[in-house]
This record gives sequence, structure tokens and C-alpha cells, in this order.
Amino acid sequence: MPWTTIACWHQIVAMTRTQIQLPEPLFGKLRRIAEMRDISLAELIRRGMELYVMTCPEVKATALPWTMPVLRGSGGHLIDPASAKLEASAMVERFTSE
Repeated sequence: MPWTTIACWHQIVAMTRTQIQLPEPLFGKLRRIAEMRDISLAELIRRGMELYVMTCPEVKATALPWTMPVLRGSGGHLIDPASAKLEASAMVERFTSE
């Protein structure tokens, strides 16, 4: 993962580059706020995330390791493969005949 190092007034910080998806209205508001404050959008988002981390309660590690969840009651394992193939073929025919 790409990273860069910057020198802050109190410490040297290594930063990781990442991508996020934002809804268009939120992106527009953030961009306008960054312009009004004469800072980059990245700096505005960093400051917001730092504030979030400072105000968010600590999350304690769980005692049990994560395991794959078990699906219950779906019934998918009870379907006869032959009937599933017929149903799938009917769906394909419906969508391709239009």
C-alpha cells in the first residue's frame, strides 16, 4: 500500500493512501468547507477522522475468534439441482425474449 512521510510540528507521521466512496451531496459539502477553510479535502477528512477517533469509545477485543456465520433456515440446500436448472432456464428465457 502506498504511503508517505510528513513532518508535523510535534512528530513524524507515516500516512497511507486509500480510496473512499462518498455520496455526491456529502462530497460537495466537504469540498465547499475545505475551500472556505483554505485546506485540502484530504486534510479536512483527516481532521474529521481524528475527531471521530478521539470521541469514539474504545472497542474491546472479543474473547472468541471470528468464525464463518452459519446460514439457518434458508432451505437452499434442500433444492433439487434439476428443478433449480429448470427455474434458471425459465428466468434466462424471460429476460432474453424481450
